[in-house]
Amino acid sequence: MDMTLAVLAGLTPSVGVGLLFWFAMRKIIRADRHEREALERMDRDAIAAAAENTENSASR
Repeated sequence: MDMTLAVLAGLTPSVGVGLLFWFAMRKIIRADRHEREALERMDRDAIAAAAENTENSASR
């Protein structure tokens, strides 16, 4: 029993650091994905606005 507790006590910090690293990387990857989606949405809106401006100036 004492040996099991010693092994668990030795593994706990490594598992904790591993979980912290996993959560941090997950957060970074998700933030990057959302930023790319937002930039793509902004680009589509800018292209649509430019096309609308071109249509409006051509019809005048």
